[in-house]
Amino acid sequence: MSAQFGRWNFDGKQVEQDYLEKVQPLLLPYGPDDRGSYSGGATSMLYCAFHTTKEARRETQPHVMASGAIITWDGRLDNRTDLIRQLGDVVTASSTDVSIVAAAYDRWGADCFAQLIGDWALAIWDSSARTLTLAKDPIGFRHLYYSFDDNQVTWSTILDPLVLFAAKTFALCEEYIAGYFSSFPAAHLTPYIGIHSVPPSSSVVLRPGKRIITKYWDFDPSKRIRYRTDAEYEEHFRVAFGEAVRRRLRSDSPILAELSGGMDSSSIVCMADTIISREEAETPRLDTLSFYDDTEPNWNERPYFTKVEEKRGRTGTHVDIGLQATTASDDFQQFAASPTSGARPSGPWIEYLKCLSTNGNRIVLSGIGGDEVTGGVPTPNPELEDLIAGLRLGDLARQLKAWALHKRKPWFHLLFDAARGFVPLALVGLPKHKRPVPWLHPAFVKRNRAALRGYQNHLQLFGPLPSFQENLSTLASLQRQLASTGCFLEPRHHKFYPYLDRSLLEFLYAVPREQIVRPGQRRSLMRRALVSIVPDELLNRRRKAFIVRKPMLSFSERFPTLMQTSGGLQCAALGVVDPNRFAEAMEDVRHGREVRLVPIARIFALESWLRNLTCGGITSTLSLDGKTLERVFADQQLGSTS
Repeated sequence: MSAQFGRWNFDGKQVEQDYLEKVQPLLLPYGPDDRGSYSGGATSMLYCAFHTTKEARRETQPHVMASGAIITWDGRLDNRTDLIRQLGDVVTASSTDVSIVAAAYDRWGADCFAQLIGDWALAIWDSSARTLTLAKDPIGFRHLYYSFDDNQVTWSTILDPLVLFAAKTFALCEEYIAGYFSSFPAAHLTPYIGIHSVPPSSSVVLRPGKRIITKYWDFDPSKRIRYRTDAEYEEHFRVAFGEAVRRRLRSDSPILAELSGGMDSSSIVCMADTIISREEAETPRLDTLSFYDDTEPNWNERPYFTKVEEKRGRTGTHVDIGLQATTASDDFQQFAASPTSGARPSGPWIEYLKCLSTNGNRIVLSGIGGDEVTGGVPTPNPELEDLIAGLRLGDLARQLKAWALHKRKPWFHLLFDAARGFVPLALVGLPKHKRPVPWLHPAFVKRNRAALRGYQNHLQLFGPLPSFQENLSTLASLQRQLASTGCFLEPRHHKFYPYLDRSLLEFLYAVPREQIVRPGQRRSLMRRALVSIVPDELLNRRRKAFIVRKPMLSFSERFPTLMQTSGGLQCAALGVVDPNRFAEAMEDVRHGREVRLVPIARIFALESWLRNLTCGGITSTLSLDGKTLERVFADQQLGSTS
């Protein structure tokens, strides 16, 4: 993503030049292609561009709108043609994305946000109305943070300048840390109290002493798509999925696709090849990158991704992760604004970056989200819940019988599993694998139950279909994951997610659940629709196994270091971890007993991040629930906050 930054002093004083000079070096690595600035009295804006299209190379940002407002835009506008048609002669086919968005805002105001399809984040400063507007796309692909108090508002694509140059201290956000342990923190949170992230599908309007957050668009629960035949659903899926991929092939440089050998990534590559062969894509070339490990008995993708390579007649880059360190480094490069950013690249990640640099790729296509939205988990619950809510007892009996035969389970067990979704969690509880780990401090758990259970809630019997409610819950989890993903550097690149395309999701949320998943037919609609596009070996493949051996081996190899680190956990000093119970969990790791490795790995990542905050330079304090830690930033490397 390109880097946006700005500050507005409410007292009317000009933003200090030396402050902007400290900020700009932090932004430049994220936008190495061009830079621009705007200064208007008490407001200053900076923009550092990262270009991926020919139109973007003609942009000048910050952009002055016809109304006099100033806009910075970081995004990919997928419905350019439709907007140009609606806006008439104000813009043309050669107009840049930012000029189209500016014209749309001048015409429709904030109502235009719902019409902007793509991955984007923007900031609009209107001096006449003394209003700053920040907004993000409905899925929340791009980062945009802001700090707001009585004196000023500061906003940025990256957290670093908001923390380093705030001239004040921050308390750590307990809910963020709790969310980090359960799955991912809520999308509007950052690690710091007082610094916020613009929520997906929302605009934030800021004025002195006032902040208004508005959700400008959401999926329509009343939308239904009903066809007479399976073939019509399949054709619609092919069109929607093809459009989702085509939108992300808009680039004037080669694109890299992650090709794992699973159905998600393989379908993206095969569909992209189909589109490129029809000369319907702007990219000059599609490259692929695949990881494999011949030593892992439960996971070997090479036989599958080579089938895709045979079909396309091109061999991609292969990385043997059996020869690489597979765990992320606990070391951070200088300052790290969050536990998920700033770690030194290691193992397969280094090879990944080398591939991008060698190929000149600026865009990467990822299959994240495919499993969740196309029925990768073959559960009958959403369909059965819909039938229960609609009192369709005959259809319910028929489907219970079909699923019971397939799963070899009594039908009343399936009915109970579906019905419990309507019961409050306080009564039925969470499944064991979703409960908070026992070594977290009880008081911390009590204060943060919602975040630690992944913000799960029971289904509403009256209202949208239960399957629609579950779709939105799953999407919220993916949004939290995207919000926690750090910005990519060395070399700079965007990551695009075709399965999270807004139009594709609207289609998948509107079709009957029995089209998505059927007894014995995981991803039924997707498999049927992509026959002849994706190799049969991939379409008929059983669900991929998960790696379980490598993490355990890695923990075993690193155990002495981990035990040394766990001796004086700052997480324990802050009241997050019960040190005695955590010591017991580490003994379980030592003896090879069954443990939940992800939370343990995250506690060490969190610990490493906290220690990164307390290494060398200028001292201030961080606090969590009344407890404090020294927070130190390296003066000689990062500059003073005064």
